[in-house]
Amino acid sequence: MKSLDKIIRSVQAIGRELSGKTVLELPGQRTPIIGLALGGGFARGIAHVGVLKVLEEENIPVRIVAGTSVGALIGASYCSGLSPTELEDVARSTRFTTFARWTLSRYGFASNDRMISFLTRTLKVKTFEELRIPLGVTATDFNTGEGMVFHSGSLIEPIRASCAYPGMFLPVNIRGRWLVDGMLSHPVPSQPLREMGAERVLAVHLRGHWARNGAPRHLFDVIGQSFAIAQDRMAPLWRSAADLVIEPDVAVFEYDDFKRAGDLVRAGEEAMRKALPTVRQWLEAPVEATLPRKTGALGNARLATPKPAPMPAD
Repeated sequence: MKSLDKIIRSVQAIGRELSGKTVLELPGQRTPIIGLALGGGFARGIAHVGVLKVLEEENIPVRIVAGTSVGALIGASYCSGLSPTELEDVARSTRFTTFARWTLSRYGFASNDRMISFLTRTLKVKTFEELRIPLGVTATDFNTGEGMVFHSGSLIEPIRASCAYPGMFLPVNIRGRWLVDGMLSHPVPSQPLREMGAERVLAVHLRGHWARNGAPRHLFDVIGQSFAIAQDRMAPLWRSAADLVIEPDVAVFEYDDFKRAGDLVRAGEEAMRKALPTVRQWLEAPVEATLPRKTGALGNARLATPKPAPMPAD
């Protein structure tokens, strides 16, 4: 029996090399549904682009994506149809003021309302239903602490809510609920991917301290470092739902290092290439064909019945 399994895996590997894109599937078997969980990290999130770049170059089929904060923004852009090269071009021209502006408010020091025009220009579609790959966007209900996962309706407001870092950005109101950054409930959204149907979860964690050693420089250092500590304490929850966690080396980058986009992309590439042997093993170990699938407009396998959002965006 073990010999037969080795023969099957060898045939599948040959088929994948010949086609460049697909894995040979025997009757009653299929490749597992791979989900990609993209965590938050402000400018450090540009490393996600490097991860996506390698996955595409190696023809690794990502079937579902979930994102928190900057991970939601990059995930939505990718799922809407932007290539990693296009994403890298956008990242190189992005600065803090591209999506944020300082304001005087009792709720925060900045608004991310400029993200509306930024996303309108960047995204190739405007709703979750039009995406080429199913996407989950996380946010947190400010009053109840409940983690929200959006995957229906308009894209823009859930992404803004997912990026509404408490203390810095104003909360976002969606259908009467005040929402803040998804990192408070899903620092890395591996569990939402499981609930959406992912069978193999690749989680990308952008580990890095907000402040350097010594006294904090200002209020944002105090807020940011406090949340960084809290996220470290929450790590066992999301790690338990992931099959593989990769951590690009982004600790040397500042939270607003948008000008170093090229270096951040390379950090993501390096981390993903180290993880490729494990991900390839997933493709060489097909699962039983038990879940219904349908083919999307671009030929990507999609879930037949995605789990409905607990609250639509509009």
